[in-house]
Amino acid sequence: MNQQLPSNLHRRSFIRQAAAAGFSLAVPALAQALVGRQPRLSVGLITDLHQDVMHDGLERMKAFVGAMQTTNPDAIMQLGDFAYPTVKNQPVIDLFNQAHPTRLHVIGNHDTDSGFTHAQCVSVWGMSAPYYTQVVNGFRFIILNGNEKGSPAHKGGYPAYIGPAQTTWLQQQLSEGTEPIIVVSHQPLVGYLAVDNAAAIQQLLTAARHRVVLAINGHTHVDQLQYVDDVPYLTINSASYFWVGQNFIHDSYAPDIHKAYPWISRTCPYKEALFTTLTIDPKKMTITLLAKQSEWVGQSPEQLGFNEQKPLQLGKDIVPFIRFYKLSARKRLRK
Repeated sequence: MNQQLPSNLHRRSFIRQAAAAGFSLAVPALAQALVGRQPRLSVGLITDLHQDVMHDGLERMKAFVGAMQTTNPDAIMQLGDFAYPTVKNQPVIDLFNQAHPTRLHVIGNHDTDSGFTHAQCVSVWGMSAPYYTQVVNGFRFIILNGNEKGSPAHKGGYPAYIGPAQTTWLQQQLSEGTEPIIVVSHQPLVGYLAVDNAAAIQQLLTAARHRVVLAINGHTHVDQLQYVDDVPYLTINSASYFWVGQNFIHDSYAPDIHKAYPWISRTCPYKEALFTTLTIDPKKMTITLLAKQSEWVGQSPEQLGFNEQKPLQLGKDIVPFIRFYKLSARKRLRK
């Protein structure tokens, strides 16, 4: 995968074609009846902005907010690794919060770097709790906090765990009410870098698959779809970059930017901010995720010879775009 495209034009053409190709999905069969009873739902999604890593996080958030003013969704959501809860970051926090009356926050693992706490994120961002539910247009969003400590399987690094109390709460939320459910987390609930007790959480979602329409996460900075027992688990790509780490340090921007923001050297940034809009149309029984295209700034992971974080695949999962997805209860579609 070290093939170098000869020009920006060719790269843009490749990105456009790959993003348009997309993947086909299907609404879980048992949830179709509930989905069909609800009004249309549209939610703007952005994740892994990393305001405290990137030099242009505020500009990326402005791009998201501008797009949402055009699409006018029913709610907006950021899926974590957003911005430290500090006065310095208040402009980007306020920009998001003031962009829509219904805004949902998810706490990411990096949001509590430098000693910040979940409670501070809740207070400064304006959340109701570290994990919570909110009904939007007849759909119940269950927002998880996958950053809890106490995992018996923890092997170091950031906690990635949904503790016993939250797991019991999740089970209750899956059984209460009658709305179709969208489960949201920062860390994946399946596959690479999933929470430590992913198998147990999957069992709960499988048991409630007559209501669970979709699970959505960020965290891995890739575009990826996986299924467990007919439930789709969709990873939304980062707004800002793919992390390549210490072994692939390089400069993508001018020296003064890298001096002021040294962590960028461990990333392959995206030129434009990535974000998307999720739309559920019960009349047509479709769920659509809009494509958002960008390109690498400087060297791509392929050009750097990046060979870590398997089983993530270069050019398939590790890409500078969000694919177009269309989920149909009646027929799987590919565009």
